[in-house]
Amino acid sequence: MTKQVQQLDRVIIRFAGDSGDGMQLTGDRFTAGTAEFGNDLSTLPNFPAEIRAPAGTLPGVSSFQLHFADHDILTPGDAPNVLVAMNPAALKANIGDLPRGADIIANTDEFTKRNLQKVGYAGNPLEDDSLAEWRVHAVPLTSLTVKALEGFDLSKKDAERSKNMFALGLLSWLYHRPTEHTITFLEQKFAKKPEIAKANIAAFQAGWNFGETTESFSVSYEIKPAKLAPGVYRNISGNQALAYGLIAASVQAKLPLFLGSYPITPASDILHELSKHKKFGVRTFQAEDEIAGVGAALGAAFGGALGVTTTSGPGVVLKGETVGLAVMTELPLILVDVQRAGPSTGMPTKTEQTDLLMAMFGRNGESPVPIVAPSSPSDCFDAAIEAARIAVKYRTPVYLLSDGYLANGSEPWRLPEVADLPDISTEFAVKTDDEEFLPYKRDTETLARAWAVPGTPGLEHRIGGIEKAEGSGNISYDPNNHDLMVRLRQAKIDGIDVPDLEVDDIHDGTKVLVLGWGSTYGPIAAAVRRIRKAGGKVAQAHLRHLNPLPANVGEVLKSYDKVLLPEINLGQLALLLRAKFLVDIISYNRVRGLPFKAEELAGVIQDVIDK
Repeated sequence: MTKQVQQLDRVIIRFAGDSGDGMQLTGDRFTAGTAEFGNDLSTLPNFPAEIRAPAGTLPGVSSFQLHFADHDILTPGDAPNVLVAMNPAALKANIGDLPRGADIIANTDEFTKRNLQKVGYAGNPLEDDSLAEWRVHAVPLTSLTVKALEGFDLSKKDAERSKNMFALGLLSWLYHRPTEHTITFLEQKFAKKPEIAKANIAAFQAGWNFGETTESFSVSYEIKPAKLAPGVYRNISGNQALAYGLIAASVQAKLPLFLGSYPITPASDILHELSKHKKFGVRTFQAEDEIAGVGAALGAAFGGALGVTTTSGPGVVLKGETVGLAVMTELPLILVDVQRAGPSTGMPTKTEQTDLLMAMFGRNGESPVPIVAPSSPSDCFDAAIEAARIAVKYRTPVYLLSDGYLANGSEPWRLPEVADLPDISTEFAVKTDDEEFLPYKRDTETLARAWAVPGTPGLEHRIGGIEKAEGSGNISYDPNNHDLMVRLRQAKIDGIDVPDLEVDDIHDGTKVLVLGWGSTYGPIAAAVRRIRKAGGKVAQAHLRHLNPLPANVGEVLKSYDKVLLPEINLGQLALLLRAKFLVDIISYNRVRGLPFKAEELAGVIQDVIDK
């Protein structure tokens, strides 16, 4: 039977099941095949913080959403067109996001009376009319997988574990994804367990064949490759991009890279990735706690390395004193904060933008620190290089504010030409015969003090957290000197060269500007597209540098009648902008541990335009 192939321009798929069902692996493999095919894509992994939540319960549901298209896209999508529900909990946890007419592929084997009762279903929704507004495909994924693996020396339980590969095969057939990449991956992943590798490959191929032969799916779908700018692309997550950016920065700065870190969700993958790249001169140190991690990184900076520490919100709190020490000693240090929901332990696997004020002010004394924020997973690469540029040029600690959405999400990344990367190399202090070495003598342009590597003859100097005398660096309690040093440290940060804020405004007479920072870029840009497509006039601008702000920010803000600022916090940047520029910013704030939806923001923008 020849089945119909329908052309689509985009689709949003969500895989959902128990945290032990392999949904993240399934989504990652489908994403890899989609990237190989050449579609533009964006992903949103969403999983519990618990290592193993109770099976079949709502808190234990793990999901992976993928939006892919034949054109440029900006977000993982607002609502899935297809939900793969591996059990009743997955269905119940995600059904509220499904638009009418969406497809549900449900694993009927798991819709047992016990599993239905766990999540509060009085009856089986696959057998009544409660799902009538969606297209339901009831597929016994588990039993079909077990049957496909009858010839393998596996227990029933072990065979059932491959049901995610059966589902992956079925979806790969349904959307014409290439299979070679997944087969190669399984062979490599289970190279030491060839029987497991063969079983997973067999389950994957059985899922593909089921799609080809079953009458449950009479149509398959094709989404053509996107027309992307010429170049070499790879799929990349924010944490991977950030790690590669740090490596590139160390090469461009001609400095060895040292990472002092304590594992914490969602920043740990940066440590994992950097630990693989010793051949680039990378040294990684897994410390016993957050304080030791940043202390080691600052010590490495003192010794002439590009010192980096990675963490999330709770770790930033603990590192605060050492960051203050870095401000006082005026040494280059990069602090990567992959923000997550708080306060305290909060929701470790969920995203927020709630650490901005802590990065700005979370230290004792007047201790200004530059802040850089990437806007997309791939932009984490460039943001890491920019943070390193500022740190080594101005001899200062720098905060890089990523978040869980960027860290775990992925998108295509065009590999940059090495020749196009900025030269951020710096020179260490050297002893000259004609003058005394003054460790706090400043460069007249940057106000940065000399970087004197320990052990360099003639460059012996005092170091530490007590106030320094200008020039000599001697301990000083002089009131006037303290006032001078406070103002010099602030002036150094205020004088950092950052590019002007660019505004995307394609109409004359636009009255509304939508401003953003960090990971809100994609949803804001997608919402702005919707408004413009409907004939509305709206401008967009996005901040990468949050301290110091670009010099033209005040002028930009005052050029529009209304400025809307969506943030995944209760208005932290809005607070800073109102105070600095006396502009009545319109805040839109949601703190749900999830990124904004484009449709949601489009509605908010339209409301602001209409008022």
